[in-house]
Amino acid sequence: MKQKKGFELRSVCGEQIIVAKGLSNIDFSKVIQMNESSAYLWQEVKDKDFTPAMLAELLTKEYDIDYDTALKDATELMEQWLKAGICD
Repeated sequence: MKQKKGFELRSVCGEQIIVAKGLSNIDFSKVIQMNESSAYLWQEVKDKDFTPAMLAELLTKEYDIDYDTALKDATELMEQWLKAGICD
């Protein structure tokens, strides 16, 4: 999977959100908010192909979490990113 072009992570009023770059991409009916760990992962895989296993490895290195839990969380996160349309 890879991040779709035209989306970037920004800090707005202390919240981490994904925004579309360029006026033609703006859709204010959806706001994609990221928590600390998902924002971390988004930044780490910028411009890279990634898998749930890769995200899980990043999580275990950055946080005190076992691999199986990290893999489950990473898989769910990737499904959410696909559903939100920010990855393909």
